[in-house]
Amino acid sequence: MFPRFLLLIFISSFALPKASEAAHSGPPATVIRVLSYNLHHGEGVDGKVDLTRIARIITDAHADIVALQEVDQKTQRTGGVDQAAELARLTGLHFAYGKAMDYQGGAYGQALLSRWPLTEFVVHPLPNPTQVEPRIAISAQVRPPGQPGFRFVGTHLDANRDDTARWQQTARLIELFGTDTTPTILVGDFNARPETRILQALTPYFFEASASNPAPTSPAHAPTRRIDYVLVRPAAQWQVQTSTVLPEAVASDHRPLRVELNPVSAH
Repeated sequence: MFPRFLLLIFISSFALPKASEAAHSGPPATVIRVLSYNLHHGEGVDGKVDLTRIARIITDAHADIVALQEVDQKTQRTGGVDQAAELARLTGLHFAYGKAMDYQGGAYGQALLSRWPLTEFVVHPLPNPTQVEPRIAISAQVRPPGQPGFRFVGTHLDANRDDTARWQQTARLIELFGTDTTPTILVGDFNARPETRILQALTPYFFEASASNPAPTSPAHAPTRRIDYVLVRPAAQWQVQTSTVLPEAVASDHRPLRVELNPVSAH
């Protein structure tokens, strides 16, 4: 028979989690539902600008934080509506808007929506070597009640076939958000497939949460390209619960991407 102390060691070797599992032990944290959505200024593939259906998609997804690209603010083409403010009103979420450029009497850019207040909001200009369309990243601090705070970043990279601008923009994203210790969720339309050097450059700094169930997001009617992503860092601080491209084929020219994350408290 085993001596008693050896028997206890033998039993405990099965009962104790591995080191990687232990880091994720304890009571589960509140799920944070992240949504990335390129709105195409609210114009669907049916030619209709309809923010009510966009708001319904956000609400039905139970999104806690949302990064929106191609958002108009008081432009002629969308009837002078402040789209970020209107979507915040329709969804009941907090919002912040970042202008990338002046457009048709108003502005064109990106927005963040959040169930919790957005603080320390900043618009970060990104390199624009071709001088075609200015690109930005927008960031804010978010602190859910009873949970650690984190930085939420939305972006929309250059869409030209030549990736020179995207490459420089990616380097700037890494410089801004990839080297400090702040827990970060980086979301948006990168206009780059997973195998490109753009995504490969981000890999050492960010974990791709949306890779748990990879699916194309564009074009909306019959997606063939995976160019929208949810990236997180540090990887050990986030558990990916689900990643889903929502089956919405009409409201925009992209499909929305939703990722559910559990923040892992550091011990």
